[in-house]
Amino acid sequence: MSSPLVSIIIPFYNDGYVNQAVASALAQTYPHIEIIVVDDGSTANQHLLDPYRSRIHYLGKANGGTASALNHGIRMSNGEYIAWLSSDDIFYPHKVAGQLGHMMTRGALISSTDFDLIGAGGELLKPQLAVKFASAGAFLRGLHTFCPINGCTVMMHRSVVDRIGWFNEALRYTQDYDYWMRVILTGFDFHFVNSPLTAYRWHANSGTSRHLDQVNAEFAMVHNWYVHSLNGLIARVGG
Repeated sequence: MSSPLVSIIIPFYNDGYVNQAVASALAQTYPHIEIIVVDDGSTANQHLLDPYRSRIHYLGKANGGTASALNHGIRMSNGEYIAWLSSDDIFYPHKVAGQLGHMMTRGALISSTDFDLIGAGGELLKPQLAVKFASAGAFLRGLHTFCPINGCTVMMHRSVVDRIGWFNEALRYTQDYDYWMRVILTGFDFHFVNSPLTAYRWHANSGTSRHLDQVNAEFAMVHNWYVHSLNGLIARVGG
């Protein structure tokens, strides 16, 4: 089996956990990786990256939000596969190897995985938090009410980007939900790896916890864009 290059994209904006994210990416058991940290106009905590500068690609840009940072990182990446790691989350050491192995064995072009919820200090709050669905139809119906795919568990082949295009930079909070909807409605099979390979951190300074009302309003807007197409797909899939 070949050993393709995997690009890990880490958008960064003033986050005090970014050194832990980078350290977890560097600790991967899979050797063929590149780590791209996209500094989205930070004004604090860049010094946390100093010990790692020789082992990562550090890209600076004007502040434009997570979608713009992801897009910039993907454009500058060389990997056949792309993974996204938020600067406050952690990849477990076998994350890339386990997920890539699953995808290559099954011919999957995009997948997400289970994940653990951790607190501000890294303490385990809830293990294996990803919602599991009994059928493809149940998964699709779930998309009506929430985003069941944790973006930092996703790995995708570059051909997905070639087909789908870029993250929507006009969306501040739900660029991931929008992108997965486009992926699914285009006909890609979104695989799920039933193993917790990422630690998702919940803390008081996270964007989701600080801007929940705005997140919900933007989610409703994006959902409205796709609701008819999603209902059509549910009707065809059934289950």
